[in-house]
Amino acid sequence: MSGIDAVLTRLDDTAQAELAALYRDLHQHPEPAFEEKRTARIAADRLRESGFEVRTGVGGTGVVGVLRNGEGPTVALRADMDALPVLERTGLPYASVENGLMHACGHDMHVTCLSGAAQLLSAARDQWQGTLVALFQPAEEIAAGAKAMVDDGLFDLTGPPSVVLGQHVFPRPAGTVFIRPGEILGAADSIEIRLYGRGGHSSQPERTVDPVVLAAAIVMRLQTVVSREVSPFERAVLTVAQIHAGHKENVIADEASITLNIRTFSPEVRRRLLAAIERVVNAEATASGAPRPPAFHTLNAFPLTANDPTATVRLTEAFTTRFGPAGVADMAPMMGSEDFGVFGTAAGAPSVFWGLGSADPSRYARAEQAGRLGEDVPGNHSPFFAPLIFPTLPMGVEALVTAALTWLHS
Repeated sequence: MSGIDAVLTRLDDTAQAELAALYRDLHQHPEPAFEEKRTARIAADRLRESGFEVRTGVGGTGVVGVLRNGEGPTVALRADMDALPVLERTGLPYASVENGLMHACGHDMHVTCLSGAAQLLSAARDQWQGTLVALFQPAEEIAAGAKAMVDDGLFDLTGPPSVVLGQHVFPRPAGTVFIRPGEILGAADSIEIRLYGRGGHSSQPERTVDPVVLAAAIVMRLQTVVSREVSPFERAVLTVAQIHAGHKENVIADEASITLNIRTFSPEVRRRLLAAIERVVNAEATASGAPRPPAFHTLNAFPLTANDPTATVRLTEAFTTRFGPAGVADMAPMMGSEDFGVFGTAAGAPSVFWGLGSADPSRYARAEQAGRLGEDVPGNHSPFFAPLIFPTLPMGVEALVTAALTWLHS
C-alpha cells in the first residue's frame, strides 16, 4: 500500500459523512471578509484536535496550523474562508441563514477539504516526514487576506515553505481536477472614481454641470479602450459595474461615482489600461466643464496567479497517477483573480493552484451540448452556485493529500 493509500484509507463513509455535515454547517453560516470568526474558530479547533500547533488572529482572522514531523520539506496548504454579499437563491435545505450573505464561491468547500486533509495526514504521520502547514486565510474576495497574513509574520511562525499549494472549486464536472503550468488567473484592479459637477434644479440644466451625463459619457467612451487600444492577441476586460448619483428626480446632483474593474494577463496591458482610464475620465470631465478634476481611489488589486512550471509538472504527474488520465484536465487561463500567489511570492517559494470540478457531470454535459453552460450550470458568485457535495468533497480532500505527499514522502 502506498503512502497516499495508507492516508486515504481513513477517508471512509463515516469520515465523508462527518465532513459533509461540516460543509453544510459552514455553508449555512457564511461570514464576510475579516469577519470569519466562527469559521476560524471551527478550523482552529479541528487543527488542535489533530495535534497541530495553532495560531489564530493572524492577519485579522487567519488561522495557521503547523504539524512538525521530523526532517523534510515544509508544505503549506491554503484554504480561503470568506463569503460574499450575495442573497442565496439555491433553495437548498442547508442554504445560508445569514440574510444577504452566501458562500457563492465555494470557500466553505475549501475549508472543509483542508480540514479533512489535515486530519487525515495527522493521523498517518508514520507515512511522511517534514512539516505540514495549514493556512486558513481570510478576505480573499477583497484581495487583502493573504497580504495581511504575510505582513503579520506568517512565515516567522511556519518557517519558509518549500512549496505552497491550493485549490478552488469551479463549475466544471465533478470528479476532475484542472491544472496547468504558468499563468492561470488574471490580475485585477478595482477603482472607484468620483466625478464632480454643479448641482441644481432639473428645470434649469443650463445652470449646472450634470455629473450623470458626465458619467454616461465616460462609461460609453471606456467601452472603446479594450477594443481599440489593446491588441486582439492580448487578453483584457474592462467593466463598469456601478454608477451612483442623485437622490431625487427633480434635482441634478453635484457628484456621481463610478466603480470599474479591469482584468489583465500582461503588466504592460495593465499599465496601458490604467493610463487610458485616467486619460478618458479626465478628458471627459474637462469637456463637461467639471469644476474639479475627478478623484481616483483604488479599492483592491489582485496579482497575476502563475503556477511554477517545475512544481506543476511534478504535481500533474502525481494527480494523473492518483486519478487516472480521465480525472485530470487542462485548466485554461481564466480572467478570474486570486490573492493565493501572494504567499509563494512573499516566501520565494514555488506555488501551484489547481481547479476542482464541482458541477453535476450529467447536467454539465447536457448544458454543454445545448450551448447553455452559462444558463444551466451556475458559476462562482452566482446566487444559484451550489457545488455537488459528492464526489467534490472527497476528491478535494484526496487532491490535497496527494499534493502534500508529493513533497512530504517518507
